[in-house]
Amino acid sequence: MDFPGCASVRRANGTAIGLRETEFNGSSILDDTTLFLLLEEWSHTPSGTNMKMFLISPVICLVAGVLIIPTILFVIFSRFKIRQETRYMLLGNALLSDLIYLLFYTLSAALNAAYLYLPKEACVLLLFLLAVAYCGGLFTALAIVLDTYIAVLFPLRYIAILPPSRTKKIILLLWMCSGAFPGIFFLVLWTTHSFVPCALETCSVPVILILALNGTGIVKLCFWLSTTFIILCLSVIFCCYAVLYFKTKHSGIWESICSRASVTFLMHNTVLFFYFFPLLALFVDSFLCINVIRLQTGILVSLTVCNVLIILPKVLFPFLYGLRYREISASLKSIVRRKQLRLVSPAPPPS
Repeated sequence: MDFPGCASVRRANGTAIGLRETEFNGSSILDDTTLFLLLEEWSHTPSGTNMKMFLISPVICLVAGVLIIPTILFVIFSRFKIRQETRYMLLGNALLSDLIYLLFYTLSAALNAAYLYLPKEACVLLLFLLAVAYCGGLFTALAIVLDTYIAVLFPLRYIAILPPSRTKKIILLLWMCSGAFPGIFFLVLWTTHSFVPCALETCSVPVILILALNGTGIVKLCFWLSTTFIILCLSVIFCCYAVLYFKTKHSGIWESICSRASVTFLMHNTVLFFYFFPLLALFVDSFLCINVIRLQTGILVSLTVCNVLIILPKVLFPFLYGLRYREISASLKSIVRRKQLRLVSPAPPPS
């Protein structure tokens, strides 16, 4: 599907593109034609064709996620005792959200690397599903931290506060919020016709993020509100971890640097860092892209952030969290032992 505005841009000459780039470096607000010309130039330069290199990281992360996440989910849902515990239900929900995000983002990156353009409606749907999956993982990570907070500080009332039946309702509420939060923004952008046709045709998340600050006032507002909300959620997670540390530092569980509590706390903060740092990098890149650096450089930085830094915690999560639980690791070991026993079982004696 092609859009009239995009088709007219493709007929522009190189002189106009050069003039538009000069205009970009000196102005923070661009019209649609300027953005179209810059995107066209970027996609046909050698640096633009190298974007296929950025597909390596999503593919590797997707393969690793497909290998480990369904296995952990199978262990959680196949063991009645495990799937009745709040922490495991929340863990399974987080892993499911991350797997969905990896699948759809890798699909988007592959289509963009192959220069296969989606219809506008399909691109909007893909972006919406990515937003839902990302919000689902973020909200579930917040719920996991709050669950740990309640379990550590209120151990005697934990079962009464978070029984399995209430946890299922919380998970349903998390998915409803994950769909409603991006749905409101997408509905506002759709009704106000604030979507940029060429950006939707390209359907590249890094490109759309870079162009968000150069779009209309509504696009900028949605961008800043979304980013502020994400940072607020991550700040709550960080505060909960800090409170847990100061509340329990005199309990003796932090005496050894190799203790289970210390290692778990380090893993939590490692994943939290990988959630915070990409947002910080996107902030810096967005501001520099407005008045300092070229659009090509800004998009390359955005590609690095989206294709590497944002999806990295999605594949680290099952290894740093899922395999740390004794019940899950023990169940996985038992499954492996059964398969080994079947492979080496002796043949029946001849009759």
